Amino acid sequence: MPRKRSRDEDDELLTRLGTLTAQARERAELQRSQVELAIALQRGMLPRDLPRATGLHLAVRYAPATFGLNVGGDWYDAFTLPDGRIGLSIGDVQGHNIEAAAFMGQVRAGLRALASVTGEPGDLLARTNDLLLSLGSDLFATCTFMRLDPATGVLESARAGHIPCVWATADGKSGVVDDEGGPPLGVAQGVEYPVTRHRLTTGGMFVLLTDGVVEGPSLTVEEGLDQVVRLAGIAAVAGLEAHALAAAVIKGAESVGHEDDAAVLVVGLDGMHA
Repeated sequence: MPRKRSRDEDDELLTRLGTLTAQARERAELQRSQVELAIALQRGMLPRDLPRATGLHLAVRYAPATFGLNVGGDWYDAFTLPDGRIGLSIGDVQGHNIEAAAFMGQVRAGLRALASVTGEPGDLLARTNDLLLSLGSDLFATCTFMRLDPATGVLESARAGHIPCVWATADGKSGVVDDEGGPPLGVAQGVEYPVTRHRLTTGGMFVLLTDGVVEGPSLTVEEGLDQVVRLAGIAAVAGLEAHALAAAVIKGAESVGHEDDAAVLVVGLDGMHA
């Protein structure tokens, strides 16, 4: 026959349950505050305005993770270089916390500052890599940096451990950029980053993105990139605006199967219409 609990035992049990509930509520509130702070850091460090040039079309979409502490350090940037060309960067810091978001700001600021000294993509990534190593952080970042001449469409690109970008032309061709690349920033000293030259033709597009857009439990990176290739090819042939393609690509990030940061930067030249 089961023993009947006393009133004191019931009171003790209720007290324990109340304590556990209060602790769980405090942890949830702390987690929510950390996520909000990380998101605020990210948004505060992203560019508010994009550069303008005749015939140039830039469009961005950014979706911070909102589940748990998955907020990390994805970023994009676009700015005018001293020689009038356009610098474009996109990247992802290892980790998903406030530290990663803060480190992202250091990487982005370092790229911008060093771009005033050299806009050559390979040299710029090498200098940024050395700068990050001098900070002594345990974090690292993947990144793609491009230098675009809007007058000629010549686009020079260097990649540091980041996923490749996607291209499409108005005549129906599209694919994933095939370049050598180098290791992530902040990993090893004295690294060289090869530069690949492309030409952005009239009506063509380049899509820079982070892995949160194309990779997850429900989608391999190859499948995700193929999805973006199809979208870019359709958009270029149909003459859609860069904004429309960016919106479609970020929407596709919902199929990767996890909550992660996602960033998209679309670059195009004249030839597009609504």
